[in-house]
Amino acid sequence: MKPLPLLALVLAALIWHPATARAAKTPSPALEGLSALYPELEALYLDLHQNPELSLREEKTAAKLAERLARLGFEVTQKVGGHGVVAVLRNGKGPTVLLRTDLDALPVEEKTGLPYASKVTAKDDTGQTVSVMHACGHDVHMTAWFGTATLLARSKDRWRGTLVMVGQPAEEKGNGARRMLEDGLYKRFPKPDFAVALHNSATAAAGTVEYVSGYALANVDSVDVTLYGKGGHGAYPHTTVDPIVLAARTILALQTLVSREKSPLEPAVLTVGSIHGGTKNNIIPDEVKLQLTVRSYKPEVRKQLLAGIERVVGAEAMAAGAPRKPDVAITEGTSATYNDPELTKRLIGAVARVLGAENVRETQPVMGGEDFSEYGLAGVPAAILWLGTVEPKRHAEARAAGETLPSLHSSLFAPDRERTIRTGVTTLTTSALELLGKP
Repeated sequence: MKPLPLLALVLAALIWHPATARAAKTPSPALEGLSALYPELEALYLDLHQNPELSLREEKTAAKLAERLARLGFEVTQKVGGHGVVAVLRNGKGPTVLLRTDLDALPVEEKTGLPYASKVTAKDDTGQTVSVMHACGHDVHMTAWFGTATLLARSKDRWRGTLVMVGQPAEEKGNGARRMLEDGLYKRFPKPDFAVALHNSATAAAGTVEYVSGYALANVDSVDVTLYGKGGHGAYPHTTVDPIVLAARTILALQTLVSREKSPLEPAVLTVGSIHGGTKNNIIPDEVKLQLTVRSYKPEVRKQLLAGIERVVGAEAMAAGAPRKPDVAITEGTSATYNDPELTKRLIGAVARVLGAENVRETQPVMGGEDFSEYGLAGVPAAILWLGTVEPKRHAEARAAGETLPSLHSSLFAPDRERTIRTGVTTLTTSALELLGKP
């Protein structure tokens, strides 16, 4: 056989090398309208950012999205599970795909110094006046979600099936998805074959997408504990049962649930984030209150931790001779978010073909929580992807310097607006087109 010329060998290697093939960008024609649409998306983003609403108070936010989707031809229903929005677009026989955005903001005072920074204040659940900010970037989620709905509504010749756009309230409280499901999301509306969402990442560069296959976010349980003692004078501790000492012993003992009772191969976190007791230096109080956050991935680890808390708290109280059994209450709970591996593989393959493989990377699970988990637990393959938000040069500088950038929920969180929104629309639209039927 005649040897191939060197140039031909090089070209052949480039053509057939898998990494080169993966890096090739092949945008869908459905994305061609994104540039023309962007000014409208930016205007929506700025409006949402400057007018945030707290969880379960997202009335105006929901109305803005509902009105826009109705104009696109969606069948829109409002007030599902609170201020939830469900918009359905039917386009022949094919799969049903649910795309979710969250609507709510946080009680955080914005300190970004941006000209469009939020200056909104509102009453919280206790009646206190608080500042409000989209410090978790739900305004980005909503904007990308609406951009995707627009592009898909304008390109119905390129897909078949049913698109279900869900605007979900109260994600930050961890119960918005459950409220919508209990209000008949999967019964009153077409039940999806797949559920997909995006979430901002404060550690990834804008223009990139990160993913986790399998467990991506944690079970999150809030546990309130009240320890009871026998109060008295600080000079005569022997006449009391000191609940502050009891609390100190209890806090240390609780850590052994993670360090000594759980398998070291199973991730878990138990943090006592709040302790309140006493009124004065020389008074031993009657009770002390603790507030815990407990995080895990697997259901059996979650069950073990919660049962262990009750056991340890009760045992420490008994050892101290406490006058009554402690109160232990789980006040909030969000189940772990599990990204269906097969679905994740499909989505990432499609997104990498559009964004380029160099802009899509696997990352680590986190111990944060997300009630997007509920859509999957209700019997639907689901996946949530991470959307980079940090201006690329700033991201590179921070990494080189070992600097920690403002996190989600920070008063300084400020996404690289245009790059993030464009990438969000591209990612969510590409994901939907990958799952919907082809003409």
